[in-house]
Amino acid sequence: MVESRRQRMNALLADDRTARSGSVVSLVCGRCVLELSVSGAGATVLSVLSGREANGNGDGAPSRGLVHATNRVSAGLEDLQLTVGEGPCLDAFASGGPVLVPNLATAIARWPAFTPAACELGAAAVFSFPLQVGAARLGSLDLYRDTVGPLSKEELTDALILSDLATQGVIADLAGHSAEDVSWLADPYTEVYQAAGMVQVQLGSTTEVALMRLRSYAFAHDVPLAEVALQVVKRSLLFTETDDGNDTSNERAT
Repeated sequence: MVESRRQRMNALLADDRTARSGSVVSLVCGRCVLELSVSGAGATVLSVLSGREANGNGDGAPSRGLVHATNRVSAGLEDLQLTVGEGPCLDAFASGGPVLVPNLATAIARWPAFTPAACELGAAAVFSFPLQVGAARLGSLDLYRDTVGPLSKEELTDALILSDLATQGVIADLAGHSAEDVSWLADPYTEVYQAAGMVQVQLGSTTEVALMRLRSYAFAHDVPLAEVALQVVKRSLLFTETDDGNDTSNERAT
């Protein structure tokens, strides 16, 4: 049964490639929406996790490039997870297994920062699948639904097949690059890491602390992390610390 469903998905993607242009990953995301009764899909490539995303201590962040998102909500959910440092994408990547949450409102204890903001964006259920080959994890395929409810058995099977096909597409795109090097992507978060370096200098802190401050500012002001980073890069936002050297939240525009 699984093999017949895999053959069907391969045939559908072959038809998609004939009918329209786009990367394999973008076609897979589109096919997810058509086949899995979800409202949107996105895929990301991530570097090896460190710090909070790896062990919960808040010391680090993954480097990530957005490969494709089918709509603004999917893109917003990816940005939100980078901003708050938690969510199904990061859990799927860290665990190497699917993260299936049919009623997102019940996940407030698991993701206290991500859950309310994701619900406000319009997500009622989220499903994330790691993109991996053996023990090597490359990223995640992330789905959301605007109504509560689990994936059916058949939809879950198809989602796993589609995540395998997305992995193949990422591997093809990674040709000549390290799986940990996402600099080649059209990464909307490139400026985040540039801004983190600038904030690190401003605060005399570590990169991890600088990223934490950027995230905190974005979350507190309800502004996308990429937009905060752009303000820092353009020097319209300066992070400072108190005279006694303690890191505080007295960001000020210049």
